Amino acid sequence: MATAAATSASEPEAESKAGPKADGEEDEVKAARTRRKVLSRAVAAATYKTMGPGWDQQEEGVSESDGDEYAMASSAESSPGEYEWEYDEEEEKNQLEIERLEEQLSINVYDYNCHVDLIRLLRLEGELTKVRMARQKMSEIFPLTEELWLEWLHDEISMAQDGLDREHVYDLFEKAVKDYICPNIWLEYGQYSVGGIGQKGGLEKVRSVFERALSSVGLHMTKGLALWEAYREFESAIVEAARLEKVHSLFRRQLAIPLYDMEATFAEYEEWSEDPVPESVIQNYNKALQQLEKYKPYEEALLQAEAPRLSEYQAYIDFEMKIGDPARIQLIFERALVENCLVPDLWIRYSQYLDRQLKVKDLVLSVHNRAVRNCPWTVALWSRYLLAMERHGVDHQVISDSSKELEELRAAFTRALEYLKQEVEERFNESGDPSCVIMQNWARIEARLCNNMQKARELWDSIMTRGNAKYANMWLEYYNLERAHGDTQHCRKALHRAVQCTSDYPEHVCEVLLTMERTEGSLEDWDIAVQKTETRLARVNEQRMKAAEKEAALVQQEEEKAEQRKRARAEKKALKKKKKTRGPEKRGADEDDEKEWGDDEEEQPSKRRRVENSIPAAGETQNVEVAAGPAGKCATVDVEPPSKQKEKAASLKRDMPKVLHDSSKDSITVFVSNLPYSMQEPDVKLRPVFEACGEVVQIRPIFSNRGDFRGYCYVEFKEEKSALQALEMDRKSIEGRPMFVSPCVDKSKNPDFKVFRYSTSLEKHKLFISGLPFSCTKEELEEICKAHGTVKDLRLVTNRAGKPKGLAYVEYENESQASQAVMKMDGMTIKENVIKVAISNPPQRKVPEKPETRKAAGGPMLLPQTYGARGKGRTQLSLLPRALQRPSAAAPQAENGPAAAPAVASPAATEAPKMSNADFAKLFLKK
Repeated sequence: MATAAATSASEPEAESKAGPKADGEEDEVKAARTRRKVLSRAVAAATYKTMGPGWDQQEEGVSESDGDEYAMASSAESSPGEYEWEYDEEEEKNQLEIERLEEQLSINVYDYNCHVDLIRLLRLEGELTKVRMARQKMSEIFPLTEELWLEWLHDEISMAQDGLDREHVYDLFEKAVKDYICPNIWLEYGQYSVGGIGQKGGLEKVRSVFERALSSVGLHMTKGLALWEAYREFESAIVEAARLEKVHSLFRRQLAIPLYDMEATFAEYEEWSEDPVPESVIQNYNKALQQLEKYKPYEEALLQAEAPRLSEYQAYIDFEMKIGDPARIQLIFERALVENCLVPDLWIRYSQYLDRQLKVKDLVLSVHNRAVRNCPWTVALWSRYLLAMERHGVDHQVISDSSKELEELRAAFTRALEYLKQEVEERFNESGDPSCVIMQNWARIEARLCNNMQKARELWDSIMTRGNAKYANMWLEYYNLERAHGDTQHCRKALHRAVQCTSDYPEHVCEVLLTMERTEGSLEDWDIAVQKTETRLARVNEQRMKAAEKEAALVQQEEEKAEQRKRARAEKKALKKKKKTRGPEKRGADEDDEKEWGDDEEEQPSKRRRVENSIPAAGETQNVEVAAGPAGKCATVDVEPPSKQKEKAASLKRDMPKVLHDSSKDSITVFVSNLPYSMQEPDVKLRPVFEACGEVVQIRPIFSNRGDFRGYCYVEFKEEKSALQALEMDRKSIEGRPMFVSPCVDKSKNPDFKVFRYSTSLEKHKLFISGLPFSCTKEELEEICKAHGTVKDLRLVTNRAGKPKGLAYVEYENESQASQAVMKMDGMTIKENVIKVAISNPPQRKVPEKPETRKAAGGPMLLPQTYGARGKGRTQLSLLPRALQRPSAAAPQAENGPAAAPAVASPAATEAPKMSNADFAKLFLKK
């Protein structure tokens, strides 16, 4: 088809370093050559009709074989497609679908896909009249894409028979080139205009079309080449005395513009020209080549990326804006909008550039009109369009587009209120306009512009009946409107009603009423106002006192309940402590009175001791204790004497380097924690990480007495700004764990310092999401949240090991977007998990209570047991000697296995009796 040929003609024909290479390059080159031959054949035929049979086709490069190729191409293009019709069922099915689509469009004319499907079916059924009407309706509502326009144009060209039909096709081409910048449509326009060269003014028409095409897309680096070549081919085929100079001019103009495959164009010019290429042309050509090298990275990025390539176009636009060439800036904006026509921000940026820089009326208004046609839902585009029309002095009749502006405005206000009532209040049980801003604006317009205070008062009555009568600011707004456009009587009436109804700031309303009566009212009016205000304020003060007493009683009740809960917890803890710390029971009476206490420990079986923080030195021989078992076998137990263990720990402690912290360098030091304990040489591994922020003076990792890394360190920089930059690396993953980076602060001097950097108060623009699947990534959640507004920040909550907790915080640009996201996302299912979404309002953190000494009932003064940050662990040891512990009645169950077999009764296993004074005397006498 013509479109395929036009597309292939835009690609480079010869193998060159400057242009991109694609598969099937030979086919594209052949197609481009065929298209040029077809164009030459069409020009020759039209010229033959005009100039007569004396014109020699062979001299102009048109041969009989070319004519055969043109005939084959024409027959190929004009031959209908091969369809397999099922006449009965298929036609009936299509007709039913057409009727359904037409009914759907009668309900909603803005359904884009319905228009496209209807046109496709009507074209398939051969309903030429209906498909033309369907296309016309769609083009009035939406801008059409390049594919839709080319399909429409080809259908109209195939049906065009006389001059009137050709003018109709010309009109269609004019509409098509206004929607988007489409090099292929311009190419089709130029080639179609060549067919009318035999008519009056045909030659001027062709040249005008090609010149406009070059002005529009001639700078297009990848597709502009086809237009230049088509224009040159046309001029070469015209028999005129000045045609050589015209072709020279086209070659020189093209070589001065940076385009792909410039080298082939320059070689073609050298071969075509009989004279040497002028020096000025060579200079312009070399300059264009240098510019091409600058543009190549951006063009190659576009060729490699996939549509819509918004980020690549944004970078290209920024580059062109720095250079400042208006024609190229306009071209790159137009290219970007072809693929991103539904991005309002891109239209706003384009129109803003035109409003501030070019200020060309027709161009500016055309872009604004196209912007609101593509994005009619964007208020900012409409407001900019209205401002542009006012700025360029457009007739008011064009802006209003109606002689019944007031009726339409009132109807618009009414529709807005109905929409809020039906779509918001009835669906979500919330007011879409709680302050009645729409009705206030309507009343203001009625009062100021229409001098219709009666309508304005009716609107304000409706505003007050919607729950706004208790707010002083609403009454004062109504009062100010009456002062500006009403009369004193209605002002007085409004203020009297305000005094009776206002509950938030009645003093303010009373003061305004007294001020008005003092300046404008009579003595009688003054007395009435004083009496009403004093009565109202007395009643308000009485209500406030009752409310304060009620609130104080509630607070007292809550405090009493809290105190009761506190006492109950304290009693429960004391009771548990009492059970745990009961004294030893009486020893058995059958025990020998003269037996020394030290013998108990000697008779007890030997126990294996677990020695912590003891590492044997290399080559050191350990003591081995051998004990004979019941079967005569020997069991070896590696136990060292306590003295040797203490010596080892002391030697390790001496060998460990001392880390001295200088508090004066806290401003250039950061504290790094939550590092993996298994990290080897942490100072070596962390140095390249933090050197990205600045010069690192020292990294001081902290080790235990055994020499194990404790998971935190201090990083000292040379400059303070490096330390501040390092704080931004907080939560960065190091060996699979999130690294915590915080300021180095002495908490003994600054006890109120908080490292937690996130807000713990209500944030109406931030959402808290719970119930997320652990496999949900940040990118997946951000893609879901972006559908409801602009996401400024998103944070997945993880534990200290970096594992997700199923929670997230999402920060939107404003409160309205966050509220919309809550309504749409709460209860949503993500990967079979139902999530909960709410406005971020973390609960207040409880301040830990100070430890207090408590005295157990009947026992000594005891300090409450203090646990670590992780609470009471299973591995905490009891410091009560085993000899003083009471054995339980039941046999103890081993923690990791079955209970041990009971030992033979011995003095060590029996309980010692309670000794009397005489027993102590015997002990001393024995010594």
